Amino acid sequence: MPLHPQTKSFLEALAEQSPPGWDEMSPDEGRALFNGLTELFGPAPDVERVEDVLLDDRIPARLYANSRETLPVVMYFHGGGWVLGDLESHDALCRQLAIHSGCAVVSVDYRRAPEHPFPTPLEDCYDATAIVTQQGATLGVDASRLAVAGDSAGGNLAAAVALRSREMNGPTIHSQWLLYPVIDRNFETASYREFAEGFALTRRSMMWFWDQYVGADIDSPDPLAAPARASSLHGLPPAHVVTAEFDVLRDEGEAYAARLKESGVPVTRRRYDGNIHGFIQFCGVFDDGKTAIADLGHLIRKGFNQ
Repeated sequence: MPLHPQTKSFLEALAEQSPPGWDEMSPDEGRALFNGLTELFGPAPDVERVEDVLLDDRIPARLYANSRETLPVVMYFHGGGWVLGDLESHDALCRQLAIHSGCAVVSVDYRRAPEHPFPTPLEDCYDATAIVTQQGATLGVDASRLAVAGDSAGGNLAAAVALRSREMNGPTIHSQWLLYPVIDRNFETASYREFAEGFALTRRSMMWFWDQYVGADIDSPDPLAAPARASSLHGLPPAHVVTAEFDVLRDEGEAYAARLKESGVPVTRRRYDGNIHGFIQFCGVFDDGKTAIADLGHLIRKGFNQ
């Protein structure tokens, strides 16, 4: 498929600006730039309940719910290459997801690399999930119906939380919702080669993000850092995997969905043709991003009601 007209215009404008890559900035510079992209994040609709909480007095999080009822809960882990992003960068997305899904959404402000490399971000996300499971009544959510979700590096963390929970007989996870997830440290897939430059997220930047997360000298990362390296995917929660056609991460996400299915895990998959990495978070520019959030919310709502 050709590039979506909105994607084409965005990439042309980006090429004219010729901004530095994420790998050419310090983490603090990158974070400031990333959080400054507010016009790309789309509308931040009013939600009936928005509360900043400190889980176990140590993990910052933000709870969204568009009702005072006791709702199922989606643990949301933001993207940004484990380096960028926070509660503010994904505030609009989480508000929209809470509205469309009819669920409470708990966005986790996990500690980021390189100051806190693997496994710290994963530990924060896993611990936050366990805490919400234990303290659902206090938080006013139905933690007996709990899903994990995330975009990009957050999709990696959601997949890893599901893996770790299976290994440790941890929190019961109803489903996992992986949006163009980072799944493997393999820069030689067809999509990595084809979209290495000129499609916003570059191969070079992804190599840099991985170096910040697991270290530059790691050729074979822990399976909890790279879920594709897990020896078995049997017994994991049902999954929905979203990919973008013109994304370096496309092939690894689709391969993970295929492997989950081969392992007997119920899986649905949706590729949004004509789009690039980040189109969901940047739904202020990409109409397909708005559609994808609504689609995701509908599927989550349907999943919990089955």
